[in-house]
Amino acid sequence: MDTKYIFVTGGVVSSLGKGIISASIGKLLQARGYKVTIQKFDPYINIDPGTLNPYEHGECYVTEDGFETDLDLGHYERFTGIHTTRNNSITTGRIYKTVIDRERHGDYLGKTIQVVPHITDEIKRRMLREGLDEGLDFVITEVGGTIGDIESAPFMEAIRQLRWQLGRDAVCVHLTYVPYLKAADELKTKPTQHSVKELQGMGIQPDILVLRTERHLSDSIRLKVASFCNVDLECVVQSEDMPSIYEVPVSMQKQGLDAAIMRKIGIPVGETPAMKPWHDFLDKQRNATREVHIALVGKYDLQDAYKSIRESLNLAGIYNDVKAKIHFVNSEGLTADNVATQLEGMAGIVICPGFGQRGIEGKIIAAEYARTHDIPTFGICLGMQMMVIEFARNVLGYKDANSAEMDGKTPHNVIDIMEEQKNITQMGGTMRLGAYECELREGSKVAQAYMAAANSSKATGRRDSGNLFTLHSSLTISERHRHRYEFNNAYKDEYESNGMKCVGINPKADLVEIVEIPEKKWYIGTQFHPEYSSTVLHPHPLFMSFIKACIWKS
Repeated sequence: MDTKYIFVTGGVVSSLGKGIISASIGKLLQARGYKVTIQKFDPYINIDPGTLNPYEHGECYVTEDGFETDLDLGHYERFTGIHTTRNNSITTGRIYKTVIDRERHGDYLGKTIQVVPHITDEIKRRMLREGLDEGLDFVITEVGGTIGDIESAPFMEAIRQLRWQLGRDAVCVHLTYVPYLKAADELKTKPTQHSVKELQGMGIQPDILVLRTERHLSDSIRLKVASFCNVDLECVVQSEDMPSIYEVPVSMQKQGLDAAIMRKIGIPVGETPAMKPWHDFLDKQRNATREVHIALVGKYDLQDAYKSIRESLNLAGIYNDVKAKIHFVNSEGLTADNVATQLEGMAGIVICPGFGQRGIEGKIIAAEYARTHDIPTFGICLGMQMMVIEFARNVLGYKDANSAEMDGKTPHNVIDIMEEQKNITQMGGTMRLGAYECELREGSKVAQAYMAAANSSKATGRRDSGNLFTLHSSLTISERHRHRYEFNNAYKDEYESNGMKCVGINPKADLVEIVEIPEKKWYIGTQFHPEYSSTVLHPHPLFMSFIKACIWKS
C-alpha cells in the first residue's frame, strides 16, 4: 500500500485539541494494524521550542535523538507508543533556514528565492518525509495555529498542492469550535462555517470536520454543518468534553472517525478493533477513587509547563488504582516559615526541572523538608540538582554549596558545567540532549523499579514501552536528557559516605545520573527526564515506584 497522508488543521480559536485528535487518529489506525507516524508543523520562526519560555509555549518535549520539540509530540508518543524524532517536529524557522542555507551554497543556480515555490516545496518535502525509508502506511501531519493566521499561509498552500498531487491518498481533517451561548440557549455553527469558508478560500476543501463542543450536538446541527460546509454527514464528528483525554480515541472510534478516513482514502474498513488494552486502562481509570496528593514544586504556574510530568503521575496513579491529585506549589514563595503549611497533607513531592536562578531556594527548602520528614520525593533534572545542593549544605556542612549555573564563584560547586559545554555560547540545541545509557547499582530502589517493570512485561528493551533497558550483570537503561550542568564527581565519595548514594552512572562519561538516599522511604533524583518515556499502556517504572511509595505514606 502506498503511504497515505492525513492533514489536521484547526479553525476559530486555538487550543481546541488538535494534538489530541491527531494522536487519537494515530491510535485508531495503529489499532487496525497500520504503521503510522505523527508530525507537527509549527508556524513560528524559532528553529525549535528549546529557547522558548514555558509561559510562551508550555513544556519543551525531547525526542530520543535529542531534538527539542513541541509538547504535542508527547501526546503522540503517550497515545501510540511510537518514538518520534527530529523529523516529526518542523517549524517555519527550520524551513527557512534550510532554504537560505541552500541559497547561500548556490544550490538554486541564481534563481530568485520565493515563498512559492521554494518555501512551499521544502514544506511539501518534509510533509512527505522524502528521503526517509520508514515503510509507513499513514503520515499524520498536524499544522499549528489557526486558519487565517498569516504565518500559516505557506503551510496551507503546501497542503493545497499536495491534495491536488496525491488525490485520494490525502485527507484533510479540520477541527473547529461550536460555542454555546447561554443567554440564547443555543449552539452556534456560524464560526465553523466561516472557518471552513476561510479554508476553502485557500483552495482546500476539508474531507472531515471535528466539532469541538462543550454540549452534545444533535443530528440536526451536524446535518446543518454538513450541508453548509460541503461535507458528508458521516464525516461530521463531534469532540465533546471528556472526563479524560484518553477517552477521546474511544469516542472518535464510536463515531466512526477512523472508518470515515479509510472510506475517503478508498481502503476497506473491515471490523472495528477491540482495543482491549486501552479499554482495560480506561476501566482502571474509572474505578480509581482513592486520591493520593502530590505536590509539584516548581516556578511555572502553568499546567502545560510540566505536562509530561503531570501525565506520568496520572498514568502511574491509575495503574496503582489511585487518582494522583496534583497540587502546584510555587517555589518562589516557598520559605522555611511556610514550607510545612504549603506541603501539609502531601503524600509525595516532585521537585520540578527548569533553568535559571528564580525559585531555586524554594526548591532547596522543599528538598530539606521532604528529606527530614521522610516524605517520598522525586527530583527531576534541576530538581535532582537542588536535592544534591541541599544535602551538601545541611548534611555535608557546605553552607555555601551551589550550582555553577546559579553562582559561578561558589567554592563548593557540587553541580558544575560539563567540560565540553564551557566554551559554548549559543543557547539553542547545545545542551546534553536525547537518550544516554545509565548503569544502575544492584539492590538500589531504582534498580528494583526497573526490574519490576521488566518482569511484569516479561521482556526487556520493548520500544513501545518508551524505556530502552536491558538486563546484563547489572541493569542498563537508556533515558532522555536536557541539561548542561552535572553532579561534580569531586564530591562523590563524600556524598556516598554520608548516605546519599550515586546509584546511576553513565558508563561512557562517568557522569552521575541518579542519586538516592536508601534509608528514606523514597528519596530519588534523576538527572534525566523519565517523564518523556511514559506511555498510556506502559507507565514509567520510576513513576510507578514513586506512586507506590506515596500510597504507603498516605
